[in-house]
Amino acid sequence: MNAANRSIKYILVKDKTWRSENSKVISEAPVSLTVNGDLWLTFMCTPLDLEDLAVGFLYNEGLIQSILDVASIRVCPSGDNIDVWTHQSLKQPDQWRRTSGCTGGLTHIDKSNINGQNGPIVFTNGGVLTPEQVSDLVDKLFKAQELYRQSGGVHTSTLTNGADIFITAEDIGRHNTLDKLAGRCLRENIQLSRRILLSTGRISSEMLQKAVRLNAATVITRTSPTSLSIELADRIGITLIGYARRDQFIVYTHPERICLEILSRVEKLENR
Repeated sequence: MNAANRSIKYILVKDKTWRSENSKVISEAPVSLTVNGDLWLTFMCTPLDLEDLAVGFLYNEGLIQSILDVASIRVCPSGDNIDVWTHQSLKQPDQWRRTSGCTGGLTHIDKSNINGQNGPIVFTNGGVLTPEQVSDLVDKLFKAQELYRQSGGVHTSTLTNGADIFITAEDIGRHNTLDKLAGRCLRENIQLSRRILLSTGRISSEMLQKAVRLNAATVITRTSPTSLSIELADRIGITLIGYARRDQFIVYTHPERICLEILSRVEKLENR
């Protein structure tokens, strides 16, 4: 069975001297996905929470709609294959498109047409956050990075209701973390009245696609969004926040979800 990280020895060179050290590095492993007996693709991932990864990937790609579509899921003893069987036959997409960054994920969805089960999704609620709440959530994201503290080199994503973090996923691939979140929500029937997604990874259009499937009205990242993710978030009503730190952040779209009182004061000052 693959491990999430591995022990290594290395040479540390510092101040013109060297010494031998012991440490851990994050694991990167190829894990194949077999659906109804057919090999579909291979994830490059951190071999942790693999059942969540497989189910979440199928859900985020719109190939299943709930955990009720899944008949069984099994990780092979060697840890290099996830075997998923569904109640109904699934047609493998004709073409997988490699996504950006983080060892590259795969998707078949056209980002110009992000839809839900019953048509286009437009987020119209999600509640309001104060700047203090955003900063507090960023702090909780940092504290949730258990695997990162052990070995570094890994992305972390969390799902929160604005107050408490309910689930966390870590992986070398930022896309994989959102698949793992989705899979765990399905497998454990996690229901939140409000969903806010936090991630250490860049928010690309593929990441935003997965946030939509997670039903997250607000997406917060410690780094940057891409131009296409900003356009999509603006169109479908997601509040997109980037470069989030404990004391500052940038609101790219739909700022009405960030403390209306403060924003209204700014508008009054600008209109004087």
